[in-house]
Amino acid sequence: MDDFIRKLASLLNPPSATAHPLTRQEGPRYRPEDNPLPLPAPITRRVLMITHNPILRTQGGKTLEQYFRWNNADALAQGYSDDVREISFGYANYQIVERIVVDGYPLKRDGYRYTEASYLQAWQMRQFHQPDGVDYHALEQEFHWIERVNRSEIDEVWLFGHPYGGYWESHMAGPGAFWCNSAPMERTSHARRKFVIMGFNFERGVGEMLEDLGHRAESTLYKVFEKTRGEANLFERFTRYEKRHPGQAEVGNVHFAPNSTRDYDWGNPTPVLSRCDNWHRFPNLEGELRVVTCADWGDGDIRRHHKWWMRHFPHYEGQRDGIAWNWWKYIIDPNTVE
Repeated sequence: MDDFIRKLASLLNPPSATAHPLTRQEGPRYRPEDNPLPLPAPITRRVLMITHNPILRTQGGKTLEQYFRWNNADALAQGYSDDVREISFGYANYQIVERIVVDGYPLKRDGYRYTEASYLQAWQMRQFHQPDGVDYHALEQEFHWIERVNRSEIDEVWLFGHPYGGYWESHMAGPGAFWCNSAPMERTSHARRKFVIMGFNFERGVGEMLEDLGHRAESTLYKVFEKTRGEANLFERFTRYEKRHPGQAEVGNVHFAPNSTRDYDWGNPTPVLSRCDNWHRFPNLEGELRVVTCADWGDGDIRRHHKWWMRHFPHYEGQRDGIAWNWWKYIIDPNTVE
């Protein structure tokens, strides 16, 4: 610990007489070509997008989204798709093959369904029906996800809806489905392959959608590395942050930036040492250690932090010990996870 403190002090107080005590050393701006490893060929994932956006007859025919001035689901989907393409360095490309807008509320797993009057009252009173969870089997029967997956029409489902719609952030179905920030969807082994159902709330923004993806990535990469121990477990190393691993911070996780002291602490200005830049030179993870603060990942902005975090994922051709150097391969297609 003493060595770490001396190193941090030397970086924060360089010998220059004009240096400010809180001067940070800016890291290089990496682009894909800064690493000599080739990038994998891009892939396209076909999406069925279903939006529950009921019309309010008592409010002049406005949709729920319009009445509360919430975000437009199509705009959110476009922003999310663009961000995922960017942070995966062009690898992951989403194509929405069908958009379905439902004039109604999804069925809860206990058989309850909001009406216009009951939802508006619940919103006014801030007292929502419990259990909140949606009936995924009812949705599957209505929209025939598994049939469409089996016919290779779609690879993924995106659900958009109102607050307390009851969606999981991400939910995996199909044979061999594993934990994906929620327990696997039961009774779906007749699907020919695994697929993920994302749940988005159009009251929120693209940043929160990226958080959903971030937790999906965490679940997937924990699965990929579950049998790997010690320093060979690269995802465990990737997620280190100062509070839990003093002097060994790397990139952190979805909730904890390298210097965070609590969940969602992405705006912390405290400088710490981190090896985050080494991940741009993957698989060479030795060497550079520099001071970072929240200015590196967006001064507390959720969308900018999550993009910064996921841009550090290895995204190159090659493999070692049976694990690909392109982590996006596993995150985007769960069927690549053994």
